Amino acid sequence: MKNLAIAPAGLVAFLLLLTGCAAPPFPAPQVQTAAMAPGMARVWFLRQANPTAPEVDAAKPMVYANRAPIAESAQGTAFFHDFPPGTYRFTVQAFGTPSGRVNTFQLVAGSQTYLQVQAQPNWEQGSTSGGWSFTVMPLAPEIAQQYLPTMADLGQR
Repeated sequence: MKNLAIAPAGLVAFLLLLTGCAAPPFPAPQVQTAAMAPGMARVWFLRQANPTAPEVDAAKPMVYANRAPIAESAQGTAFFHDFPPGTYRFTVQAFGTPSGRVNTFQLVAGSQTYLQVQAQPNWEQGSTSGGWSFTVMPLAPEIAQQYLPTMADLGQR
């Protein structure tokens, strides 16, 4: 009988946690982001957890800046890279049919730019072939700030 009196209290606490009415027992860990070096510009690369198809979900396409590899982008992760000021063309490794999509940015010292690596059906990019491809697209800072806490922060790459 003693265990029956404890079980309802534990169940109530569990339900309160599920509904957001109670704080978790331990605070979520905070990731420390390295300070940006003076004269540099920071670019964040995000890939949301967005299930589409098993072969797309498992892919880790390489992100490029001016044709130089930066890092792989896995689903549900974010990382950053600091660049000297200048003009950069960002692309992502083709997967399936290449999209040929390029985004060019003028990076200014002290700025932060957010780019999203996203799988898209080829038909959305004007292709007549089937399948999927990855693209790298700009993401508004206020939207990126909402997604970053939900992603695995891989830090600087």
